[in-house]
Amino acid sequence: MSHVDEQTLLQDLLTDPDRFFEQVVLYYEQRLFTFALRLSGSYEEAQEITQDAFVRAYQALTTYSTEQVRNLALRSWLYQIVLNVARNRLRKRQRLPFCISLEEAGSDSAEEPASAPVEEGPEARAEARERLLLLERALLTLPLIYREVVILRHIEGLSYPELARLLNQPVGTVKARVHRGLAQLRQVLVDHHAREVLYD
Repeated sequence: MSHVDEQTLLQDLLTDPDRFFEQVVLYYEQRLFTFALRLSGSYEEAQEITQDAFVRAYQALTTYSTEQVRNLALRSWLYQIVLNVARNRLRKRQRLPFCISLEEAGSDSAEEPASAPVEEGPEARAEARERLLLLERALLTLPLIYREVVILRHIEGLSYPELARLLNQPVGTVKARVHRGLAQLRQVLVDHHAREVLYD
């Protein structure tokens, strides 16, 4: 959604929150679900996180003033709600094993890599899909504090200033957290590759 579209949607919400909140859900549901899935590694958990987040978003909007709604950074605000819901649920769980499979969610649950050329054949698309699944499994082994920032920065595409506002942290702190998360992610992938070589 472009910046203009988001502002238009916010204006619509001021006019008729009940009617236009459905449009918010339609615009953001798949993206927020995918974010929740990458955080949790569970299809059912991601569904519940996303549904809970939309309920909380709607409840919050009913209490906001006109000025608060008009000034919302809608995308970042929704990510923040999903993240808060996910944190509350996932911190009660132990870290997930590297072998966890995201394939239970089906082919539409995770986005294809944006850089994959449209003209690629079935074999190349299958390899790209496998790389994406490997990356997502590796992400699930990271502590949540690093997993969330790596996903938001390098998969969801939020800028560092957006991330800093979302997390209520200085930009330098956020950059350091992303850097640490990427370093841990690379190590997980290196270790996984080494294990594959050993067992080949």
